[in-house]
Amino acid sequence: MLKKVVCVAIPGMAPFEFGVICEVFGIDRSDQGGPVFDFHVVTAAPGPLRTKIGFDIVVHDDLAAAADADLIAIPAYEAGSEIHPEVLRVVRDAEARGAWVLSVCSGAFILGAAGILDGRRSTTHWMYAAALAEAYPNTTVDPDVLFVDDNRVVTGAGTAAGIDAALHVVRRELGATAANVIARRMVVPPQRDGGQSQFIQAPMPEQRNDSFAEITDWMLRSLDQDLTVDQLARRALMSPRTFARRFRAELGTTPTAWLNRQRLILAQQLLEETDGTLDLIALQTGFGGAAVMRHHFVRTLQTTPTAYRRTFGRRRPAPAGYAPAESGVVARKTSPEPAKVSVPSSGVM
Repeated sequence: MLKKVVCVAIPGMAPFEFGVICEVFGIDRSDQGGPVFDFHVVTAAPGPLRTKIGFDIVVHDDLAAAADADLIAIPAYEAGSEIHPEVLRVVRDAEARGAWVLSVCSGAFILGAAGILDGRRSTTHWMYAAALAEAYPNTTVDPDVLFVDDNRVVTGAGTAAGIDAALHVVRRELGATAANVIARRMVVPPQRDGGQSQFIQAPMPEQRNDSFAEITDWMLRSLDQDLTVDQLARRALMSPRTFARRFRAELGTTPTAWLNRQRLILAQQLLEETDGTLDLIALQTGFGGAAVMRHHFVRTLQTTPTAYRRTFGRRRPAPAGYAPAESGVVARKTSPEPAKVSVPSSGVM
């Protein structure tokens, strides 16, 4: 049973992620039927700790309280800075005795330094995923998810995903009712749809030269059409095999994958900014039907078009540069610029 929770404060930690841990586990919500935890904030060297923002937090307790904790929580911090060896020992000891270990955002680097991510899946903020994988190659880093739970070692993605990870631990140990009480008091959903891929801007890959500029501009203007490699190769005056090989060498992916990603970006924009039905947007973006578009959303963004619109939709008229085709059904982009997705800042920790 999850009773004693210890948050380890780290010099250079991020206040928001530290606050998330304190908010989920440090507040008495028994008046509404919520859980009460024996919550402690500790540090390796008690006293003032400078946060990443520049102000100090005073922590009075040393690491002794962590010895029998049911959960050790590590907030985000300035990854790459030196970590006290006793903090790493606390993390290793907790994992060895079967306690929960939770990191938020860049806190995953501390779990990696302690060695407890070896042989496990993990995640962190999408901006740091490659660095985590490079620093700790024995963990499999998934940059698309909000959190990973691998045998009681939970790594959360950037910033607010720490809430999702912490509520997951509560749900696993105390049930959905307890997690729902905490979520309701925090005015957040008890469980969010999708992964962090939906928050990442994905512009058209940069080209090394202009050899494919004309054909990619035309592809962007023709996303609503059924484009095949043979058609694209003829337009580029190449054989299909040569076109596919040179396209991959130039843009780092296949023509089909590139088209699908650009269609997905445009679909995200239309879901955000228009009231078009899913079937209409699927036609406008070349997916053909809502079911096909949903498949690509789930596979790439770990969410559905409906859930994406519910999160990001702004219910505005169709974006400038889009006009109905002659049939009145398919809208075509009149600008050669690639579609861009407007998403809220996910917070860089």
